[in-house]
Amino acid sequence: MPVKRAGKIFLRPVSIFIHYSRIDYLRKNLSMVHIEVTRVSDDFGFEGTDDHGHRVAMDSSPESGGHNSGFRPMQMLLVALGSCSGIDIISILKKQKQTVEGFRISIDGERATGKEATLWTHIQLIFELKGAIDPEKAQRACALSIDKYCSVAATLKAAGCRIQWECRINP
Repeated sequence: MPVKRAGKIFLRPVSIFIHYSRIDYLRKNLSMVHIEVTRVSDDFGFEGTDDHGHRVAMDSSPESGGHNSGFRPMQMLLVALGSCSGIDIISILKKQKQTVEGFRISIDGERATGKEATLWTHIQLIFELKGAIDPEKAQRACALSIDKYCSVAATLKAAGCRIQWECRINP
């Protein structure tokens, strides 16, 4: 709104505020992740979608009323552990100029029994790497991932899970 002083008109400074909801603000923050999970069947079938459009199917076992149409939610934690540690390991070995031609991770997990919620208590990973790879560098990369860099491993350990691993080169 203009202000008149001594015959001259001055414009008052106007502050413009861009209003974002808290969710919008958090989504713009790089540490915030948005996932949507939608029921896609009349029973326990769900589909998870991230903000890039990637999708994953989840369901329950037929014994508990599901149709076996996707991963169980607790299996997704094992997939996340394998993927997270795998990304770390490949990244470390690439920096060390190692040639990884093949990589497979076998994961077995054991859950608590006789109580709810049934958390993972023990997980065993076997990292199988193929290529021109120094075994000591591979061992060190696996250790760094599980003990330091992998956020999924840290999350599971914080919940009391014991994680063991083995590294095999050119099995």
